Order: sequence, then structure tokens, then C-alpha cells
Amino acid sequence: MATARLPHILVVDDDRQIRTMLARYLGDHGLRVTMAADGREMMALFGGHQFDVVILDVMMPGDDGFTLCQRLRARSTVPIILLTARDTETDRVIGLELGADDYVPKPFNPRELLARIRAALRRATMMRERADSGTAIQHRYRFDDWTLDLARRSLVSPRGARVDLTTGEFDLLAALVQHPHHVLSRDQLLDLVHGRSNLNIDRSIDVQISRLRRKIEEDPQEPMLIKTVRNGGYVFTARVTAGTPIDD
Repeated sequence: MATARLPHILVVDDDRQIRTMLARYLGDHGLRVTMAADGREMMALFGGHQFDVVILDVMMPGDDGFTLCQRLRARSTVPIILLTARDTETDRVIGLELGADDYVPKPFNPRELLARIRAALRRATMMRERADSGTAIQHRYRFDDWTLDLARRSLVSPRGARVDLTTGEFDLLAALVQHPHHVLSRDQLLDLVHGRSNLNIDRSIDVQISRLRRKIEEDPQEPMLIKTVRNGGYVFTARVTAGTPIDD
């Protein structure tokens, strides 16, 4: 009988004690853990391994976690959870702008971090199961000649080019596309996209919306697809149709 593949977590932190603690704790809870002390080790490991989640410390000597997050996001859509002793809104917003998917302040409870890792893994598993079941066509949407495929987690432009989105950007766009012409508050979007209490700040959604607009709007300064509703939130204004195939 084949052995199920354990989810593979990469922990990047210059603090040996934290690396060791997380390796032991996460390993005891059914996760495979690889450790890196800095960005050089992180990038070298990505050359030969497939990771399901990256835990990345922000305050490290040399290239800090923000720099590494940006570098990693340029080559991968793997979920990234930032760890930092600086629990400020500014840092959270910076992390989101650079493509991070979650943000956990130090000191942290390992149980909370484990819960966040498992949430990221569940979302990925759900997408794979949809694709494997052959029901992907039921999860494709077209709007303004764009095509969004939830099973493949892909966005195709009107010109047929695939557009790179971070995990957070994709999930936010999916939430908007599945609720067109409905005003969604920031809290509703947080619940639809993450269900995560630590992102319960208005600007986190605003940052993701801004990034999405730069990728799908003709003029991000005068958006036509994702409109802001004053004191309300956001509304997706395009006509959306479901079940339209994508040409491979």
C-alpha cells in the first residue's frame, strides 16, 4: 500500500531554537518539516524540493523576510506565513503587498500556527479534489473576456495570457466573481477569503484590491470591474457567466 505524502513545510528563521521547536512540534502533528537559517538556504532548497507552505521570519540578518517573500513570490504561489516580533499594521500591509498570505506575531502559540498551516493545506486540497473529480468546468467563470478557473487556480486575460496571482489575490478575486453586483464589506471579504482573525484590519483587503486592480483593470486609477462603495466595501460590477471552458 502506498504511503500518503506528508505535507511539506519549510521553516525559514535565523533562530535555531525556533526552528528546532517548530520542527519537533509540527513533526509531531503529521507534517514534514525542512529548515533553513537564511535566504540563501531557502532558495537552494526550493531548487530541489516541493513545499506546501513556507513559514518565513521577517527580522533576519542579511536579506530580511520581506525581501525573501518578494523573491519567493516571483517564482512560486506557495502559501507564505510571515513571523515577526513587530506586530504593526504597517508591517502587515507591507507583507500583503509583497505577496504574503498570513502574518503571525511573535511570540506565537504553536497551536495557532498549526491551525493556520492546516487551513492553507485544506484550501489546496479542496482545489485538487475539484480538479480530480472532473467537475472543474462547474468552477470556471468568465467576465469581461477574462476567464477564472477555480480548480486550476488560473486567471486568463482577454488576450489568452495567464496572469500570475498570489494565493490571497486569487481567493479575493474568486470571492468577488462569485458574488457579482453585491456590495461586500471588508469583514465579509475577510470571512469569504480567509476566515482569519489576525487579518481583521480594513487595509489588508484594501491592499489586495489595489493589487488586483493593477492586474485586471485597464486603468487601476479609474476601476471599472471592482468599484469602491463608500462606507460599504467593494462591488464586482462585471457580468459573470459560469461553466465556460478554457482552451488548453
